[in-house]
Amino acid sequence: MTELSKILPPDLESWIEARVAEGKFIDAGDYLRELVRRDRAVAEDTAWVRAMIEEGEASGYLDASPHDIVEEIIAERRARRG
Repeated sequence: MTELSKILPPDLESWIEARVAEGKFIDAGDYLRELVRRDRAVAEDTAWVRAMIEEGEASGYLDASPHDIVEEIIAERRARRG
C-alpha cells in the first residue's frame, strides 16, 4: 500500500479532526479512505448512467407519447398470454 503525505490548509485539517472526533472514523486516514471510496462509487455510478444515456440515444427516438408506448407494451403482453 502506498503512503501519501499531503499538507492541507488549516480549515480542512480542522474539518477532518472534527469528523474524527465525532467517533465515526478511527483517524484522518480512515476518513480520507472513506471519502475516496465514496468518490469512486459516485464516479462508477456516473459512468454507468452516461453509458445508459448513450445507449438510449443510439437506439433512436420514438414519436409516440409515453402513455401510448406503455399501452402498446401492455397490449403485447396480454396478447402473448393468450
